[in-house]
Amino acid sequence: MSLDEASAGAAAAAPPGEFDVGGVRLPRPFCIRRLGHFGVNVRDPEASRDFYVRLLGFRLSDPIDFGARLPPQDADRFGPRIGYFSRHGTDHHSFVFFPRRVIEALNPHLRSGVTINQITWQVGSLNEVSDGFAWFRQRGRRINRAGRDLPGSNWHFYPVDPDGHINELYYGIEQIGWDGFSKPRAMDGARYAEPPPLPHKSELAEVEAALQGKIALNSGWRWVEPEEERFDVGGVLLARPFKIVRIGPVRLFVEDMERALAFYRDDLGLRITEVVEWKGHRAVFLRANTEHHSVALYPVALRSVLGLSPHTTLMSFGLQLGGYRQLRDAVAFLEQAGVQVKKLPAELFPGIDYCAFAIDPDGHAFQLYYYMEQVGWDGRPRPPSARPRIDAERWPDSVPAASDAYMGETYLGPLG
Repeated sequence: MSLDEASAGAAAAAPPGEFDVGGVRLPRPFCIRRLGHFGVNVRDPEASRDFYVRLLGFRLSDPIDFGARLPPQDADRFGPRIGYFSRHGTDHHSFVFFPRRVIEALNPHLRSGVTINQITWQVGSLNEVSDGFAWFRQRGRRINRAGRDLPGSNWHFYPVDPDGHINELYYGIEQIGWDGFSKPRAMDGARYAEPPPLPHKSELAEVEAALQGKIALNSGWRWVEPEEERFDVGGVLLARPFKIVRIGPVRLFVEDMERALAFYRDDLGLRITEVVEWKGHRAVFLRANTEHHSVALYPVALRSVLGLSPHTTLMSFGLQLGGYRQLRDAVAFLEQAGVQVKKLPAELFPGIDYCAFAIDPDGHAFQLYYYMEQVGWDGRPRPPSARPRIDAERWPDSVPAASDAYMGETYLGPLG
């Protein structure tokens, strides 16, 4: 069955204008469940590795050599060639950082100022990837590529927003278990240029085939913590006084708010939670699940007002920590390590109370926070009048509990 036939079959199972997605009628043939992973392109991944790994605590899952994709005469022309997949939990990767000059050479279509490598959204099934790919294509939307990523093993396709930010819709990312090994490269099979014919064999069957083929499952990459575990974090010794427990939201500077909003709301299906007007600037906050927002759109004119780097359209990438105490300890730890940490107006981050922004070697801002407001069955956020007043420069020793404190996506597994 072709992708067009599969999409037509899904449409026939529901009334016109609706799609049967796992037995639920929706306006699109897919439903985004969460922000899955994210990435940036950087000048020198080795220099950035110190910030992302030693200081923030991401664990490397796999390296990738992009030089092999260049013509032989250009192999060393663009500087560093090695990029990294990294993770904070069991997903093979939740954050990637790749060599910018090589990525730009391989992708001449990238817009100037776009240093975001990808914004990646998880859907619930391989059907949703296949049907979503066909739906985007039928609507004439730009898709960079599709198929399956190795390493990571996730099925996907890549639509592009009006500002040139590459988004990804995916299903089925590899999980790294208690032993810490990623899949061995010997398990990399056929590469796909589009979603496969359905149904496809299971992950379990692929692992069984590898065992039958005598592939050593512990021959993949394994990360070892190089730093001394000296901080008590909730009763567990860790190498940093905090733990990243969730990623997102992504904050973007956009040229045309209405065009960007049409992509994230109408094409991807994210829901508007709130709109904020601040000093003449309008910002829009959209969510994928119950979190107040998983992506936020800001006019690019606000970038210079906030004193953020003019070289990127990324306003910030969010890292949720395990609690308010961890947030305070993280700020002190990073400042002691010489990292620039900025405080920005709280009005620009509804749904989050206390937060700080750590600046990486390339000028990207990473938002550190501990609390995200949750939106319930009626789809309404907390009224601004019911939110606490935040003084970004004076933080209390502890904070009162909100009704949705420690709610939302839960970090699974041990902290270390």
